[in-house]
Parts: sequence; structure tokens; C-alpha cells
Amino acid sequence: MHTEILLATNNQDKLLELSALLSFLPVTLHNLAEFPLLPATIEDMDTISGNAMKKALESAEHSGLLCLADDTGLFIEALDNAPGVYTARFAGEICSYSDNRQKALKLMEGITNRKATFKTAVALAAPDGIIAVVEGKVVGDIALKELGDSGFGYDSIFAVNGVTYAQMDWETKNSCSHRAEAIKAILPILQKITTQIDH
Repeated sequence: MHTEILLATNNQDKLLELSALLSFLPVTLHNLAEFPLLPATIEDMDTISGNAMKKALESAEHSGLLCLADDTGLFIEALDNAPGVYTARFAGEICSYSDNRQKALKLMEGITNRKATFKTAVALAAPDGIIAVVEGKVVGDIALKELGDSGFGYDSIFAVNGVTYAQMDWETKNSCSHRAEAIKAILPILQKITTQIDH
């Protein structure tokens, strides 16, 4: 018997990544498209952990399922850790991945300190409350220009040891990304829950 888990995101790129990271668990994954009447979560918390917990709990309450939600932030040292919680809407409420990357590159012109940290918070909730929240992070640099043509979001400008996420193949990125680190941190809890339900 598989455990049913709702992934609380409408982002198809995130769904693919999360599905791949959880593929070996005895789980049946659902997404928000299967729950069209479920109200959208307003992400108004001041931390990525707060946003992840809010999304997970609201989605679990309304769907009746275990729910896994994440929120990701890019923290650029030279920009006072911006965009942070505003990472997805850095260039405005209605913006593209490219708009966000171009704004970041523009703000970083002429700056030698390129250090940045990508963080993902993952929260797991049941309808009656939060079960766990964890964080994964990867320290890297903002590239001088876009490099690579795979991935999504800021992948073509975030470099780890000189290689951007967008220059990595799918498996390599999934082995070392901030989201992968967060999933690794919550896996023992997921494994314990799925084992209990299976028995």
C-alpha cells in the first residue's frame, strides 16, 4: 500500500524535481492540479520556512492528505541577502524566470563579491498539524552571465565550483542541489511514516 502525499506546488519544474527525488519511496504523489477548489496559499511569511509550513498545513487541511511543501530563496551576499523570500517574484508579481535572472545580473554588475546561498525549506504536514520542517542549502556564486541551457529559475546564473546548475545534467543537479539537500534531510521522517502505514 502506497502512502498518498500531496506536493503543494503548481510549478511543473518543481514537481518534476520533487517526483524524481522521491521516486524510490512507496508513495503516490498528487499535485495541486488535482484539487482545483483548494484555495491558494498567500505566501506572506518573512522566512522561507514560514512559507513552506503555511503552504503545507493549509494544503493538508483542505485536501485531507499528507502534504509536502517547499519554499526556496536565493540569498546574494552583496545585495544584503536579496532576493530572499521574494526570489520567485524578484522582478515583480508577474515576471518570468528570465526577468528575475536579468534583474539579479544587472544589480551585480561591477560587484566582485559574487557569493550567494540557495536555500530550500521543506515542510511536511498532516491535516492536524506540522510534522516536520527542514532546510537544505548550497553555497555558490552568481555567474557573470547566463551559462547553460537546462534547469529553470536561477539555474543559469547560480554556479557551484564554477559550474552553473544549468550546465549540469539532471542527475548531477539532483544530487547536489539545495532542494535535494532539503529532501535528504526529511527523507528519514518520510521513510518512517511510509513504513508505519505500509504495516
